[in-house]
Amino acid sequence: MTNASILNLSDTQSYQDGKPLPKSSLLVASFSTIVEWYDFTLYLYFATVLSKVFFGDNPTSIVITLAGFAVSYLMRPLGAMFFGHFGDRFGRRATLLVTMTMMSIAMFLTALLPTFESIGIWSGILMLLLRCVMAFSVGGEYTGVVAYLVEGAKPHKRGFVASLASAFSEIGGLLAVFVSAVTVHFFAEDLLTYGWRLPFIFGAVLALLVLISRHRMAETPEFVKFIQQNQSVHHTSIVAKSNHGVSKENATSPLLLALKYHKPEIAKTFAISALGSITYYVGITFVPVFLVETVKVPQNIALWLSTIASFSVIVITPMIGALSDKIGRKPVLIGACIANMILPIVLFNMMATAHVMMALVGAVVLACSAGAVSAVAASATSEQFATHVRLSGLALGVTLATAVFGGLTPLLAQLFTNATGKAYSAGIMIMVVALCVLPVLMTLKETAPNK
Repeated sequence: MTNASILNLSDTQSYQDGKPLPKSSLLVASFSTIVEWYDFTLYLYFATVLSKVFFGDNPTSIVITLAGFAVSYLMRPLGAMFFGHFGDRFGRRATLLVTMTMMSIAMFLTALLPTFESIGIWSGILMLLLRCVMAFSVGGEYTGVVAYLVEGAKPHKRGFVASLASAFSEIGGLLAVFVSAVTVHFFAEDLLTYGWRLPFIFGAVLALLVLISRHRMAETPEFVKFIQQNQSVHHTSIVAKSNHGVSKENATSPLLLALKYHKPEIAKTFAISALGSITYYVGITFVPVFLVETVKVPQNIALWLSTIASFSVIVITPMIGALSDKIGRKPVLIGACIANMILPIVLFNMMATAHVMMALVGAVVLACSAGAVSAVAASATSEQFATHVRLSGLALGVTLATAVFGGLTPLLAQLFTNATGKAYSAGIMIMVVALCVLPVLMTLKETAPNK
């Protein structure tokens, strides 16, 4: 099967001259990240509940649940590499349709699972298997959306448009914590029997709606142009550029092309994404667990505090993305990195006071500092690669970093906090990564147009 046979050129004919995609396609692509992050943050926000549902009410259940999150995340880079190859050969649109289909099925089946009381440990095993399916599909989802937005936007607005993927993902996180809070509030007595299923049913319906809307998306003009330039060649031959010259390679394996010619770019995107991942997963999604398990804040209050923090990130993210269009990706990334070297330790200590207002300020500032990184990382990482290896390059750099510094960090943060007995332990994790990433950011070449 050739690239052209999967790419629906009838949907993209009006964009073959290189004009940006219509706002409707960009909006659908941005909106679709809501589902991805709704599901994954729902798992973390509901971790204390799911631990009892699937692993029984015992002291080790929460650790097993967070460990399951980490293990399933190892499927994310595998999915990213699979869909990276698929997307670089057959298009961004086709990739996003397949990933959303898988996500819809996984969420619906999760809502139907039997509990620990019904079938014992098998309930937890089945749940983790579905988490693996979800992680595999998500591996190609976010990078596919970011590439779609960067390739479909006007060059001088790519920072802003790409940041929408991050902003809408925060809406997914906000929606997850809001639905969790509402479920806990209204179904507290039935939470362990059927109440926990409701957020997953809601997510499955939301995923189905997004899947339907995606069928109206056009393919990106950059990818259409690439396909048209190579349609006449069997097994498409392309020109692969490196810092040391130009050579021709067969395009049947974009993943190998990225590994051969774009190692520096992969390393840089890994560093950027490492910072973005640890700030997000420790500075945002781990916070409710920290407040409940360590600070002993009631779960409903912890969830409402996280809802406010998530909303603040939605507001700040597009503003930071637009700022990167004006002054460049590099200075904004460096500023956000320095902020995350200094603030997290202080903010975790503030939240540990158990004073509601102090916890709120700590959660909001911590979330915004994380959101600032994600806002610029969306465009900065995607702009490191050319069209023909963009998804493959992002898979190797971004998703591997997310698997290591995203999936593992909530578990490590909890274990580190338990071991040290210090509330600021999780903040140290962020600080160390920021210190390591800063030298890499100093070497970045500016990718924003006219900067």
